[in-house]
Amino acid sequence: MSGSESWIKEDYEVSTDPGRLDMTVVHGFLETAYWSKAIPRETVVRAVAGSLNFGLYGPNGQLGYARVVTDKATFAWICDVFVLEAARGQGLGQWLIACIMGHPALQGLRRWMLATADAHDLYRPFGFEIPVEPERLMARQIKDIYKAGRAGEAASAGRDPTQG
Repeated sequence: MSGSESWIKEDYEVSTDPGRLDMTVVHGFLETAYWSKAIPRETVVRAVAGSLNFGLYGPNGQLGYARVVTDKATFAWICDVFVLEAARGQGLGQWLIACIMGHPALQGLRRWMLATADAHDLYRPFGFEIPVEPERLMARQIKDIYKAGRAGEAASAGRDPTQG
């Protein structure tokens, strides 16, 4: 795919070419991750299509993944970051984040965000910290949305914009 970026380090590569992604690996990890448990494959495919994707590859295939939701002008949200268990402990997660932070289309952004329950130490060296003014941030989160029956419930929770 033209326009994709690639970084090489020893036997490893990070690539933004979405055509290289092994969706079995990506979905297989995400459907068991604490933040996306039971996520349908179709939802992962849609998320990939709407994101700037970073695949991490070794000699035997895909080892990790991250995606960035961005307007490429002012804002980026890093999400779905993982390195498979067998490849951990080699600094590959740090390198993956370094590749994201160095991507040419993501330079000069005003705000970067992410959410993590347990990887604060991974992100701190890249300037991420607990927000100084958390009261300015708001979120809408629907827990367990991917579990049976919750997706329809979540859709009906939104206000009808035609009803003022």
